[in-house]
Amino acid sequence: MPAQKTQSQHTLQIDGDAVPLVVRRHPQARRMILRLNEQGTGAVVTIPTYVAFQDGVDMAARKTDWIRRQLVKRPQTLTFADGVEVPILGVPHIVRHKPSGRGVCRVDGVILVAGREEHLNRRLTDWLKSQARAEISARAHTKASDVERRISRISIRDTRSRWGSCGTGGTLNFSWRLVLAPEHVLDYVVAHEVAHLVHHNHGDLFWALTDSLTPRMQEARDWLSAFGRDLHRYG
Repeated sequence: MPAQKTQSQHTLQIDGDAVPLVVRRHPQARRMILRLNEQGTGAVVTIPTYVAFQDGVDMAARKTDWIRRQLVKRPQTLTFADGVEVPILGVPHIVRHKPSGRGVCRVDGVILVAGREEHLNRRLTDWLKSQARAEISARAHTKASDVERRISRISIRDTRSRWGSCGTGGTLNFSWRLVLAPEHVLDYVVAHEVAHLVHHNHGDLFWALTDSLTPRMQEARDWLSAFGRDLHRYG
């Protein structure tokens, strides 16, 4: 007996634009769920295994007004290029292309990116990831020591659904885009995930520990809620 198909590709017509739609079956789904895809360019409907793909398509078609509103809200992509303003720990910096020389360096509010201009976006992205790793790793290990826990590995990713996560065995995962946010925001997310090394839930003890590990917890949470989405427009 052939394996059951797990997803199907479709297109929705919204205001004359062809919007990609993916309908996915998930064994743990108990109802149909609609959301934007991770790129913010289309829609995804998750359905239980016993539901027909067409039911997911019909559900999305009924929700085109919602999809339209969400697509309008999505941040416009800002490719790294000469003259673009990029925040590092919330502080604005101007990107400047420098054809000669090697690597990337930061001097007095300017990020100098050497090499061929067509490689600037990738080189600056890689450099920002390395900056994120350095900032996050130092803070995470210090905070873990404060709570007498050990981190087995730190992973820097480009996740859209969450800023950080705590896996099994002491693995911590973070979005590199946190290096673009104000310093107290990055510090809060690190504290949040380190606190999960002690409390694997979001109970009162967890929040009390997180608050003790970072100085401006609620302010950082408010900032992420209001402006976190904008961090995904870069690169």
